[in-house]
Amino acid sequence: MPNETAARISRKESMDTWKPRYQKQRMVHWDRVSAKRANANRPSAFYHNRLQYYYRFFIPPGLRILELGCGHGDLLAALNPSLGVGIDFSSEMIRCAASKHKTLSFIRADAHEMPLNGTFDVIILSDLVNDLWDVQRLLEELRRLIHPRTRVILNFFNNLWRMPLSIAKRLNLGFDTLAQNWFSPHDIYNLLELSGFEVINSRPLILFPLPIRILASLANRYLVNFIPFNWLALTNFVVARPTPYEASSVSADTVTVSVIVPARNEAGNIETILKRVPQLGKETEIIFIEGHSKDQTYESIQRAIERFSDRGCRLLQQSGRGKGDAVRLGFDEANGDILVILDADMTVPPEDLIRFVDALASGKGEFINGVRLIYPMENQSMRFLNMVGNKFFSLVFSWLLGQPINDTLCGTKVLWKRDYEKIAGNRTYFGNFDPFGDFDLLFGATKLGLKISEIPIRYRSRSYGDTNIDRWSHGWLLLKMVIFAARRIKFI
Repeated sequence: MPNETAARISRKESMDTWKPRYQKQRMVHWDRVSAKRANANRPSAFYHNRLQYYYRFFIPPGLRILELGCGHGDLLAALNPSLGVGIDFSSEMIRCAASKHKTLSFIRADAHEMPLNGTFDVIILSDLVNDLWDVQRLLEELRRLIHPRTRVILNFFNNLWRMPLSIAKRLNLGFDTLAQNWFSPHDIYNLLELSGFEVINSRPLILFPLPIRILASLANRYLVNFIPFNWLALTNFVVARPTPYEASSVSADTVTVSVIVPARNEAGNIETILKRVPQLGKETEIIFIEGHSKDQTYESIQRAIERFSDRGCRLLQQSGRGKGDAVRLGFDEANGDILVILDADMTVPPEDLIRFVDALASGKGEFINGVRLIYPMENQSMRFLNMVGNKFFSLVFSWLLGQPINDTLCGTKVLWKRDYEKIAGNRTYFGNFDPFGDFDLLFGATKLGLKISEIPIRYRSRSYGDTNIDRWSHGWLLLKMVIFAARRIKFI
């Protein structure tokens, strides 16, 4: 027994001395590397420039950003934050960062013990977890610096690059690192989950980290997105958010809700809509967007609004064409905290909207999408070829967006007004390409790093009128959008 006690004491003393020695060794190392980082022509400059490009894709300007292991602060500066704070325990890195980027704040500190208060919109750990003493402890430390909508974004080296990076170090090609932690993506997902975070999106990046234009473009924009090449990418990129918990949820009774109803040739459904749309939140407004109908839809809405004057309804007529144009008009005019799309064909029961609003308010999702393809459909309410097309595009867009999307064209979608305003502000990146409105919102939500959650609904048969969807012309449009989205989201 005395020998076992002595052994435990010896191991503890060894650990107590190992950690400070580990940290001191890295401080000395990164102080030395700092001088090399100042060289814009260093071999690893191409790799770091590509990382900046990817981070700019996912992080819009004007946010409060904290970067741990900030180095010279070039990545942080490239993101144009409203408040930018960089932490590094290399005094030389911090000195150089402070002299280069005077509008940002830099602090010399150990990331495990950050002398910070307040919260940030984004926290970045770029090429850091491979070098940390205790990744879980650092992730748990981040909990006090986040709010419910904070994003933690990190990238880390692929295990398969252990030998190539070792060779690059020996050849003085710029990847000058000490002994590393080597994680699989599953290891990082597990650590994030243990520390109270949920992975939203992940993707392999940078297959060819050298500035040879044709090879780099082919490998890093295209091949890295396909098996087996994606297994060989140099770095894995992960976006996570705090796991929803009671303190982050909002009572659905405290928010206002705007239900947008695009209506074209739906005169026979208007009164039923007003009867069946439930009370949502503390206040519900219903905005009809009429689309130059050939029947009496506009007049039917006018009469229904007069009859149901207590429902808080408005009627607008779109100047453009298509459901996408109608949805954008309704969202721009809406006053609610939460925006809801309800198709006027009544194929989605209005009563189901309660579940959508509850899911959004609870924080279980930040963009709620309906799914028609799980429950059996009433009287084969979706034609077979339409069903096949929806299944195909669901698979394609799940791959494109990095989150499971089981039904891209379900008209029922729910999101916060504040998030829609960010999507609209960022629309120039994609352009006004979507006549449906569904993909404009899905692409925008993906680029913002929103958590997309799906709710199965029972799809009903139409009780009035015919569908406004032409399966062939609109199917061709969808194929063109797949190509467009691949270029703007996947092949970047």
